[in-house]
Amino acid sequence: MGHLDHAALGWLTPVLSYAMACTGAALGLRCTVRALGATGRSRRNWLVTAASAIGTGIWTMHFVAMLGFSVSGTDIRYDVPLTILSLLVAMLVVCAGVFAVGYSRDRTRALFLGGLTTGLGVASMHYLGMAAVRLHGDVAYDPLLVGLSVLIAVVAATAALWAALNIKSPVAVTIASLIMGAAVSSMHYTGMFAVGVDVTPSDEVLPGVTAMQFIFPLAVGLGSYLFLTSAFVALSPATGEREASASAQRSAESAVG
Repeated sequence: MGHLDHAALGWLTPVLSYAMACTGAALGLRCTVRALGATGRSRRNWLVTAASAIGTGIWTMHFVAMLGFSVSGTDIRYDVPLTILSLLVAMLVVCAGVFAVGYSRDRTRALFLGGLTTGLGVASMHYLGMAAVRLHGDVAYDPLLVGLSVLIAVVAATAALWAALNIKSPVAVTIASLIMGAAVSSMHYTGMFAVGVDVTPSDEVLPGVTAMQFIFPLAVGLGSYLFLTSAFVALSPATGEREASASAQRSAESAVG
């Protein structure tokens, strides 16, 4: 049985992955708040941005954490198509959950179904990402810890959607995003502690690419997207601000007329 190290680079990967999860959650919540105050195409655009932010944050959190994953006695490679598929799954399932909450008239039912769907999707993303791992040996999972990780994912997703519906102030969104980041990180590491590897030493070259060849550049790119989008959302006026500006402009035009 190979020795697994989940923080081979020290605290760098856990802390950075947590920051990515918090950033994605905060941006997603802010965009959802904007969406619920908008209509038509504007609502759809805000919801798409929210889903991409949360999905990107969760995926980036997972694979930044995986940069610190190592197994004694074997190299580790990643299957590129499966890794990309895990990113698409993360975005699609989060999109489904966010749209269910954003457009449903029965918010309680939408919250339950959206949280369940999104949570199972997040768990699917995690285990698809693990299925992309290539190493010399056999990977096994503790079913109880796997089940616990899925439960954490569902609870975290439901809490995120509830927060999107009920939390409006920037301070509350910040607190909620910190909690959501902790929940997502807990889901990841619970799933990782479920992993066991029976190493079979070999000189055969593993298929796939190393984390630094593919995952690190992609994670940097997606992380940059999160921070740039955060800046855009922070600088864009909210619905109330736009209405106040329009009202002030109409008043000024009436006074001139």
